[in-house]
Amino acid sequence: MPDTGTFEVLHEDASSRARLGRLWTAHGPVETPVFMPVGTQGTVKTMAPWELEGLNCEILLGNTYHLNVRPGMEVMERAGGLHRFMDWKRAILTDSGGYQVFSLTALRQMTPEGVWFQSHVDGNKMFMGPKESMAIQRVLGSDIAMLFDECPPYPCTREYACQAVARTLLWAASCVEQPRAPGQLYFGIVQGGVFPELREKCAAGLLALDGLDGYAIGGVSVGEPEELILPGVRMTVDLLPRERPRYLMGVGQFWQMAESVALGVDMFDCVMPTRLARHGTVFTRQGRYSVRAAVNRLDDRPLEEGCPCVACRRFSRSYVRHLLNVGEILGVRLTALHNMQCYFDFIARMRQSIRDGTFEEFRAETARAYGPASAESNTVADG
Repeated sequence: MPDTGTFEVLHEDASSRARLGRLWTAHGPVETPVFMPVGTQGTVKTMAPWELEGLNCEILLGNTYHLNVRPGMEVMERAGGLHRFMDWKRAILTDSGGYQVFSLTALRQMTPEGVWFQSHVDGNKMFMGPKESMAIQRVLGSDIAMLFDECPPYPCTREYACQAVARTLLWAASCVEQPRAPGQLYFGIVQGGVFPELREKCAAGLLALDGLDGYAIGGVSVGEPEELILPGVRMTVDLLPRERPRYLMGVGQFWQMAESVALGVDMFDCVMPTRLARHGTVFTRQGRYSVRAAVNRLDDRPLEEGCPCVACRRFSRSYVRHLLNVGEILGVRLTALHNMQCYFDFIARMRQSIRDGTFEEFRAETARAYGPASAESNTVADG
């Protein structure tokens, strides 16, 4: 078995930069391209670990900031780490807390050494810098720990983005000096906003550091117009080495994943499958629709014809709509189970298309069903 941290490129598409890979972690191999469900607080919302295992989920994501706030590292140390705490026997990637530097702007104060946060739970002040972030991730025992960074917002001035890159590189240099949990991999994050020269500077600075096992594209899909997202991915992928996994953070629309895989991206995470499920939106191979819509009131069809998930095998659209409309938790459980099935089905079909040499056809089909030019903003009606 290859050493932990080994990334194997198994097959490359002839018509694009799409590829099949395998990343070896302390909790087993992760096949790529891969979608990582977001389990911010030690759980993927409404889903049990065995349900994710049944979908062949090989890796999920946790969050350093949130897990440090609750339940805290005393609890985590006593539990023996995040894997044992949540009974997850496969790989875990932990976000460093850097995203909260972006998302909790009103509750944080920047310093050259790190960030002071006012807890969103009880208002208590807490400090997180590179040493603190990596120490928390060491206690969590994640297979992949992200280096602490600053994600600049959109829009921001070039001057601000330049300062964020400088902090990201300064903090990254400190992060790589910190001790790791056994078998833990470190991924650096390329920032720079919409400024190509800053992304180039950030990538070069990270590549100059020893001990990085992979690279992430950060600061994409943080409020910028749709037409700027893929150019941001493209400009960054070109700066990253072929022999390491490339992770596009926080991007999870189907057409965006297909286009990014065509550019050479290997890893994705996004809250969309469970977040939209809570609002009654379900995914299908043809697009997505709202099961809450009145047109589904008497519809005895499953959420998606031919889907093998338990929601589709056992229940009708009419019933799921009823559960959602009366606030029953089972309704959200069923839409989340279905959406996650749809996501893993999408990834499996994308991998197979790369293997079969039909990725371009798959990519075109995905754009028709889900792309920005598809009818009704990627939404199908009740059919």
